[in-house]
Amino acid sequence: MLRTVLLLCLLYSAFVPSPAAAQQEIGLASFYTAISDRSQKLSAAHRTLPFGSMVRVTRVDTGVHVDVRINDRGPFIRGRIIDVSRAAAEQIGMIGAGVARVRIQVIPSPPARLVPDREAAIACYSCSMPLILE
Repeated sequence: MLRTVLLLCLLYSAFVPSPAAAQQEIGLASFYTAISDRSQKLSAAHRTLPFGSMVRVTRVDTGVHVDVRINDRGPFIRGRIIDVSRAAAEQIGMIGAGVARVRIQVIPSPPARLVPDREAAIACYSCSMPLILE
């Protein structure tokens, strides 16, 4: 019974994609330097992605990319899709121009590792279906 439950959890997580996993956008990126603590980190602001989401920001013209964590809302200028920290902007080479055309793609979280034992089945909270244990 326990193996069946674990198998169902695994199959559910493999075939039901998260809404953020497939998200990809192309548009203009800018960078911010207002708060020095934030600008030292590889972080970014996005209008709708959940805080904590990891996003790969790739310059369309060069293919250079950086992975950032969403920790703020913005940008608030029409036509821009993401604001990245100064550290992230330096890594993709957009400091001189101030803006760059980028593709952003959500990096899916790694799936929870399933361990075939009773404690792991009880802790399987990431599975949205109810668990039935012996």
